[in-house]
Amino acid sequence: MIEPLRLWLPQAIEFGLGKTDTVWRHLGEYRRVFVLCDGSVLPFGQRLSQEAETRGLEARLSADVVPEPTFEALDDVLQQAQSFSPEAIIGIGGGSAMDLAKLIAVLLPGTQKATDLVGIDKVKGRAARLITMSTTAGTGSEVTPIAVLTDSEEKLKKGVVSRHLVPDAAIVDPQLTISLPPAVTAATGLDALTHCIEAYTNRFAHPLVDLWALEGVRLILANLETAVACGTRAEARVAMSMGSLCGGLCLGPVNTAAVHAMAYPLGGEYEISHGVANALLLPFVMQFNLPACTEKYARIATLAGIQEDSPPEIVARKGIMRIRELQERCGIPTNLRQLSIPQEAIHSMAESCLKVKRLMDNNPRPVTLDDAISIYRQAYEGTLEV
Repeated sequence: MIEPLRLWLPQAIEFGLGKTDTVWRHLGEYRRVFVLCDGSVLPFGQRLSQEAETRGLEARLSADVVPEPTFEALDDVLQQAQSFSPEAIIGIGGGSAMDLAKLIAVLLPGTQKATDLVGIDKVKGRAARLITMSTTAGTGSEVTPIAVLTDSEEKLKKGVVSRHLVPDAAIVDPQLTISLPPAVTAATGLDALTHCIEAYTNRFAHPLVDLWALEGVRLILANLETAVACGTRAEARVAMSMGSLCGGLCLGPVNTAAVHAMAYPLGGEYEISHGVANALLLPFVMQFNLPACTEKYARIATLAGIQEDSPPEIVARKGIMRIRELQERCGIPTNLRQLSIPQEAIHSMAESCLKVKRLMDNNPRPVTLDDAISIYRQAYEGTLEV
């Protein structure tokens, strides 16, 4: 039975080269603007803030965004915002910057603490205008009702899910991704691919969301290598940005599954970037899930260029290997040893990932503790059995 589809989407999604200029129309009558950006795009953030002031707005800029932000990191930036009392928040960057901007927007009044928000539908509301601008083709955070923080004590990532985190306007300008270095392009692109694959194959997949997921898979598989090797190719950057946006649109109504849950301990305890962790684990989890979604993996394989008249399982297995080969060509590590993850950490990581029930419960095949240990061990050795 198909579950009812719950769609929480921005009021406006701007997509295309040069679309950053549309930010002013979405600010409307709001005059006090807090701009939060990644340090890597600080010059753009500075130009945006300066232009805001020339338009008669009051702007405050912060570039205090750290990768895989903790609750403590959020508190630091939140205090900056609260001291300014903005009417609007603009988050510019990758997932970390946009997630922080979302959380600041709902925490500004000071009536809730960040730790109160963890889980689903715990946010009471939001008064500030919220606009996101994506500078990577990966997280899809610009359109999602989700924000993720790292719990330093538990060494685990935790998610906040609420309709109040959905931006009023999301601006996706592929021009902002052209300066991304190859390694970041690869990791974020494979993160977006993981979003699409896990949305398409999980227990709560929906036919309407499948349209976004499959289009995202098609665009990313066809353009990722070009974007990594030739980052100035505008057509590849546009395609990757649209593929990432498709993946982001899948996350609110359907979300991800075991790949993301198993990636959380890698980021929380060993500070492995979210994209790299997902990319490395993806083929190993696909191998585990194969018996539960053979037909769908075969469909993905055709989008990876595998065209042959063979049983679906054979086609699906070749598709998994094709994705693994794509990762290798893009320079993604192929085993946990390359990330200096100790073998003795496997058991504790397996225990930790099973705590992420909001994602594990989506997986098409139930994952036990022994299963999680087995998947991590295979990822540690780097050997696929497809």
